[in-house]
Amino acid sequence: MKAYVLFPYFYLLIALLFIYDGVIKFQNNEDYYLQIVVAAVAIFMFFFRKKYAKRMQDHHKNKQQ
Repeated sequence: MKAYVLFPYFYLLIALLFIYDGVIKFQNNEDYYLQIVVAAVAIFMFFFRKKYAKRMQDHHKNKQQ
């Protein structure tokens, strides 16, 4: 299996870790805004990379035909 298919899920893992860290910091009354922003960017990158991987896969299918 190609690595570019699995790579977007790495962003989801990063987002979950930063959301968890942000919640823990929120409960301890610490500054949590950076963790939430990084999690939001990681979620955006997940959808962006997933769409881009599908576009590249379709491009390679059309190129082979």
